Amino acid sequence: MKRLSFAVLAATLSTAAFAAPTFDDKFRQLDELLPAPTQYRTASGAPGHAYWQQRADYKIRATLNEAERSITGSETITYHNNSPDTLSYLWVQLDQNIYARDSDARMMQTAPSREAWTRPRGADDGFKFEGMRSILVGQEFDGGFKLSNLKSASGAPLKFVVNRTMMRIDLPTPLKPGERFSFSLDWTYKINEQKVLGGRAGYEHFPEDKNDLFEVAQWFPRMAAYYDVTGWQHKQFLGAGEFTLEFGDYDVAVTVPADHIVASTGELQNPGEVLSAAQRDRLERAKTAKQPVIIVTQAEAEAAEKSVSKATKTWRFKAKNVRDFAWASSRKFIWDAQGYKKDGTNVLAMSFYPKEGNPLWEKYSTASIIHTIEQYNKYSFDYPYPIAISVNGPVGGMEYPMISFNGPRPTKDKKTGQITYSKRAKYGLISVIIHEVGHNYFPMIVNSDERQWTWMDEGLNTFLEFLAAQAWEKDFPIDRGEARDIVGYMRSQNQVPIMTNSESLLQFGNNAYAKPATALNILRETILGRELFDKAFREYSQRWKFKRPTPADFFRTMEDASGTDLDWFWRGWFYTTDPVDVSLDGITEFGVSSKNPEVEKAWQKARKAEEPVSITDQRNEGMPRRVDSQPELKDFYNEHDDFTVTNADRNKYAEQLKDLEPWQKDLLAKGKHLYLVDFTNVGGLVSPLILQIELKSGKKYVERVPAEVWRYSPKKITKLIVTDEPMVSLVQDPYWETADIDTSNNSWPRKASQSRLELFKTQRGGTDLMKDFNTPLKTEEPKKEEKSGQPAAGNGAAAKQEAETKK
Repeated sequence: MKRLSFAVLAATLSTAAFAAPTFDDKFRQLDELLPAPTQYRTASGAPGHAYWQQRADYKIRATLNEAERSITGSETITYHNNSPDTLSYLWVQLDQNIYARDSDARMMQTAPSREAWTRPRGADDGFKFEGMRSILVGQEFDGGFKLSNLKSASGAPLKFVVNRTMMRIDLPTPLKPGERFSFSLDWTYKINEQKVLGGRAGYEHFPEDKNDLFEVAQWFPRMAAYYDVTGWQHKQFLGAGEFTLEFGDYDVAVTVPADHIVASTGELQNPGEVLSAAQRDRLERAKTAKQPVIIVTQAEAEAAEKSVSKATKTWRFKAKNVRDFAWASSRKFIWDAQGYKKDGTNVLAMSFYPKEGNPLWEKYSTASIIHTIEQYNKYSFDYPYPIAISVNGPVGGMEYPMISFNGPRPTKDKKTGQITYSKRAKYGLISVIIHEVGHNYFPMIVNSDERQWTWMDEGLNTFLEFLAAQAWEKDFPIDRGEARDIVGYMRSQNQVPIMTNSESLLQFGNNAYAKPATALNILRETILGRELFDKAFREYSQRWKFKRPTPADFFRTMEDASGTDLDWFWRGWFYTTDPVDVSLDGITEFGVSSKNPEVEKAWQKARKAEEPVSITDQRNEGMPRRVDSQPELKDFYNEHDDFTVTNADRNKYAEQLKDLEPWQKDLLAKGKHLYLVDFTNVGGLVSPLILQIELKSGKKYVERVPAEVWRYSPKKITKLIVTDEPMVSLVQDPYWETADIDTSNNSWPRKASQSRLELFKTQRGGTDLMKDFNTPLKTEEPKKEEKSGQPAAGNGAAAKQEAETKK
């Protein structure tokens, strides 16, 4: 420990950190990156006074051909030009063309590497021929739209050009601001087998009872979005980048086999024509029930499985102010429902699932829907729609307005035939339902552009899923949201910034889901605090519901409503791949120099006594000395050492004491301990310092230093810590709340890292390998999967991405 004079102490107290000479401004404003505010989007992040958005209304009539596994339909679209621009053509999305033989998504596919073909047979990581199935089947399957009869409301044919997954319609006369244009067309396409070709929709075949279950989405030509930031959003649909669409009203009729049950976006308009009297009565009771009511029982569904009706029924639905429409159909469906009403929400939560989903689905699905709405309402806005549906089918997890497709099921024991569900399946189902039903809020209502920015819906929604999961039960097993869970990804090399176009993302699940969710949790818990964050997030949700926000609108609203400059946070977390890695480099302890010779010389003598005895003095111990044999040679200096206090010392101290100010005398009396602590920002991402201080008495407390401590020196700083008693330990980020990728350099004194070693034979040639015991265990099934969207997910590039996005 060193001693500070009052002059040095005063200078030290006047500045809490000493700046290093190098400078890299991590706190420069984002003005250089964000678009300038306009009359449509303000600098506060709110919609401007001239904000506008287009509208598209749909009338659709479609038929499901179960035998051929195809859909045939016709639709009329009324497009409202609410923009200030005159449009000479319209763009329409043809998403099913991703399944055309010559689609970009299909032609982009790559096979497994040559190494995979040449690995020894039986190797545990060797290539399996089954991995090529989706590519081979995909080459034969043609699932693109077949279009016909494109004409205006007057019946005149319209000129059009199909550009892969987009279609341009050339208008007969320009569409001026405030005008609308109606046109109609017919179409048909073959439905893909989802488990073979992947994607966000498709059919599942059940060989035991020879029935199919259809999940139908991206199933009709839809208007592309046109808005002030991008103009037409007509980027090709390649699979990863999802959708942004215009809001409108839907009038939809789907004709299906008479023994099918249909789950759909919107409210059923003709229950008397498609449901039995008993089913209608059950449905009515479900609206006010405290527990789910079974509308179609398992016994009824199993009876329907045994025969195939040749007759048909038409189910009619209407939905107001939605941006898309999806449905599912099967004779295998069990159906349960329960109402939920609170504040501005009055919703009927419903689940549709085959018998293969029980007992898991009847126990947890509808309860999970209601829980999601209850929790998301707290953080955003009241759920505005009358229906919320969860469907079990081949799609692992995908969302549409009022309806979601969710995959987890129980498994049947091959020996006993008993159906059970694992812990992973249980919590996987609950979490995927929370996630996919939660997408009704983001992006089905807060209508961000998913084709451009995946994180704006997946990241925000994963964050809210994390909050909702915690409200389900303590220790809910969810591994996206906590700062500690993103550390492995933040250490990795194969990264791109969050602010990367959806189709160019690497490590899709981590980048689009986990990292933005974690960043928002850190912003809530560590940077802003819950009160400020929750107010700002709700403000963003309220401002942009039923509108189309951009990243700039989110960033600006969060700053505007919290009253906090967060440009440094957005820049580091969203625009770079820098990790948090703060190193606690060293500590120097200082005491305040009292100038009192009685105190100071005693302190100096004690420090001298702490020094090790030199090797020479050790070996000279007992050596004859002249002054010992001739004591008359000793004098005053032999009787006193350098630490003896003299009258001259005392007189000098008395003179100095007269000149001290009261605050200096008070500081001397308190006996404070001062520590200069050196920190290095190794990772590059600036972060608050969370310092856990332990004193000699055993007392522990935490000091929180804002990230602005790095403002003038983003690489190295020295922080002054003042304590009432000696400090015995210091830990930076004691609760692992900043996603610091290396906690081994966060402690003083340093702490040894603990792990375990395995000494077991592996499957690779019987060689004994020492493996890190902390490697994650393999599990029997994915908790849930994000949407890869590839029409054939078994190819090399797509399979790699799929593996990265699965839990």
